[in-house]
Amino acid sequence: MSLLTPDPGLVFWMSLSFGIVVLILARFAFPVIIKAVDKRTLFIENSVKSAREANEELSKIKETGARILAKAYKEQNAILKETARIKEEILKEAHAKASQETERMIAEARKQLQVEKEQILRSIRGEVSLMSVTLAEKILREKLGKDKEQLKMIDRLLDEIEISKS
Repeated sequence: MSLLTPDPGLVFWMSLSFGIVVLILARFAFPVIIKAVDKRTLFIENSVKSAREANEELSKIKETGARILAKAYKEQNAILKETARIKEEILKEAHAKASQETERMIAEARKQLQVEKEQILRSIRGEVSLMSVTLAEKILREKLGKDKEQLKMIDRLLDEIEISKS
């Protein structure tokens, strides 16, 4: 027997045992293997289908998120613009109120100054009048220190009173 040329009996028995193994495998093992492969194929197809659906769902969610984000940015800009407008209005109102208050305070201060000025002038006039009377009294005492001069003055004043009555 040589290694390169097999015996016809060996070939027969090898063929027969190979045929039996193939029949047993075809009857019992192949259906289970095919079922498992089909099941695995179905699982993979379903997984791919689910992955596609999830991918589509994810893209829809991304689009929705982008729309929501864009809408939020628009609302944010609108709110910021409104806030800036309100701020300007408040500043203008505050400035106007401050101007009015300043003008009112200035007017009150002017009135107060006028009142104080009038009081001071009255006080000065009173003091000047008092000083004038005091000075006149001193001058009259000095000039009318003598009885003769007092009588002359009285006569002259009486003459003036009579003239003014007539």
